[in-house]
Amino acid sequence: MIKILLKCIIVIIFCFSLHSCSSLQYRQTDTELKNQFKSENNDLSITYFTDKDSGLKIRSIKKEQPDSNITLLFFHGSPSSLSAWNAYIRDTTLQDKANLIAIDRPGYGYSGFGKSLISIKEQGEVMSNLIDHYQLKNIIVVGASYGGPLAARIAAINDNVKGVVMVSPAIDPEQEKYIWQSKFTQWWLTRWLVPTGYRVAGDEKTSHAAELKKLEKDWDKVTVPVIHIHGDTDDIVPFGNINYTKRVFKNIEIVKISNKGHEIAWRNPEIVMPYLCDMILKLKVK
Repeated sequence: MIKILLKCIIVIIFCFSLHSCSSLQYRQTDTELKNQFKSENNDLSITYFTDKDSGLKIRSIKKEQPDSNITLLFFHGSPSSLSAWNAYIRDTTLQDKANLIAIDRPGYGYSGFGKSLISIKEQGEVMSNLIDHYQLKNIIVVGASYGGPLAARIAAINDNVKGVVMVSPAIDPEQEKYIWQSKFTQWWLTRWLVPTGYRVAGDEKTSHAAELKKLEKDWDKVTVPVIHIHGDTDDIVPFGNINYTKRVFKNIEIVKISNKGHEIAWRNPEIVMPYLCDMILKLKVK
């Protein structure tokens, strides 16, 4: 009986490892990233920032545009890594318009892989410190899924952020969906069987609604333009999140994408990129 139970658990975990709440992007080493972009004649810089307050070491990749003082700063979902944004970093249209930086969030990729930081507030502080350290200006923060509220949080605390683009953001605490698979990331008997990225994702997921509640009183501090892009068939982060962002943000544009689900950011970058270009143009006009 015990053997059968263990086999069932292993099968369930295996199935869970094939299904992602934000399309799992396996992390790439520095060498893999450099080789990939080098083969496309793209010069890519990889940096590691150590946050003085938390001690966290954060990896980022950057494609510079010397003629632009605008930066697109990308934050992935859960679970994922900065590799989720590779299509954006290599896009020549974006390369011509702005500096492009993608971040491994704490616990993912090569930013303390496996060590969860469930507090969105604390993640925001780390990323704000990173912005100050690299002296980034005129920033458009782009966040997908879990990265959406993180992007908005950074806009609330750092004046260098001039625009926010959220794609399928999980930002309304009342809209948080229960995902039963997350139990396997928390139960001591099965936690060790779950892939590392999913353990971190499970830690974030089980505390996400409570962490979002802690941010609500500060959303009125986000006065920069915000674009919220969401598919109307999203079965992971409900489309109803748009009603929340309409209510809490002063300067919000809602973009409804018909017949699309949760994974727009990486499966359909051609949908998102025009809105990034529009935001860049608005900053240049100013």
